[in-house]
Amino acid sequence: VNNNIQFIVDAMSSFGAYDISLKDFGIDYIVSSANKCIQGSPGFSFVIANNNFFMKTEGNSRSLSLDLYDQWKGLEANGQFRFTPPTHSIVAFETALKEFIEQGGVKGRNQRYTNNQRVLRENMDRLGFKRYLRNEIQGCILTTFLIPNHPSFNFEELYDYLMKKNLIIYPGKVADIDSFRIGSIGELYEEDMLNVVREIENYLKLKNISIPVPPPL
Repeated sequence: VNNNIQFIVDAMSSFGAYDISLKDFGIDYIVSSANKCIQGSPGFSFVIANNNFFMKTEGNSRSLSLDLYDQWKGLEANGQFRFTPPTHSIVAFETALKEFIEQGGVKGRNQRYTNNQRVLRENMDRLGFKRYLRNEIQGCILTTFLIPNHPSFNFEELYDYLMKKNLIIYPGKVADIDSFRIGSIGELYEEDMLNVVREIENYLKLKNISIPVPPPL
């Protein structure tokens, strides 16, 4: 065992939706954000650190504004950010944490997001869309769907169509296959998931694409 190896976890999109034990998983640093599953306003990120490692990082940073150790020293000394603080994000974060606790914390968020993803999955299955991940390893945060093999299906057109309905989805980031992604987190509920699927179905009908859609290439 190499005790000098440090385990850093990017939990930007999962912190608050999954029970992540730093002790059980041997995590030394976990990084997340004020928004995402905490549902605050974007504006700052935070780090939970293992002090056995963190206290040895003084002077390591090559950045002035991103020096985590110096920022920690400042907070410990006077409770202030070293530079202009994102006041609106801090106030929103405090409110979001209160709502987070009132809504059942991690367990409550996970249950709602999991139900959102289930509703999305089942109804997109009904339309014939194939998913990139199988159910056993699919999380509740973001679901990747494969582009169907039909000449009239165009993701950019679908994106624009949904955006006009105040619905935003994501392009795919899987290198070897055409795909798009739909999120299940944030202030979203079952009706929101049904609504986005309903509008995707309307797009398919508008483009005269048969349902269920043909499988991907």
